Amino acid sequence: MDDRVNKRTDYLSWDEYFMAVALLSAQRSKDPSTQVGACVANGDNKIVGVGYNGFPWGCSDDVLPWNREGDFLDTKYPYVCHAELNAVLNSISYNLKGCRIYVGLFPCNECTKVIIQSGINEIIYLSDKYAATDLVRASKRMLDTAGVTYRRYEGKRQQIHLQLVSDDQ
Repeated sequence: MDDRVNKRTDYLSWDEYFMAVALLSAQRSKDPSTQVGACVANGDNKIVGVGYNGFPWGCSDDVLPWNREGDFLDTKYPYVCHAELNAVLNSISYNLKGCRIYVGLFPCNECTKVIIQSGINEIIYLSDKYAATDLVRASKRMLDTAGVTYRRYEGKRQQIHLQLVSDDQ
């Protein structure tokens, strides 16, 4: 009789795991309207960088505006660092060549430049809600030209639940 215990079959795939890390990272964002996270993974399936959208270090999020509308300098747009930029800047390696980035929202044109320049060669994104905008169309044009692939996340799971309770409670 075989006494071996079979392994679990409902474990997370790598795509599910890294996208979940990106979405969890997004929860660190203090932006009241848009929370985006990013996770960079290398070919060995190791996390080498994470980030979320927020202001640069030393720039108080109590002083700078979070507005989406109004005079440009009174909105968040000239101040916020996007999740992709932060994930690259927060990486534990200077060489991201061959890595892939998981992100909740398809990258804007500025983040796309950073992704291409860093050597990341694949983007896995959850939402492409701004696909019709010139910024995202420019992103896709640059990615296609540079040979960086991109695909929509298509994990089996629609939800992953975390419970922050220890066994001894």
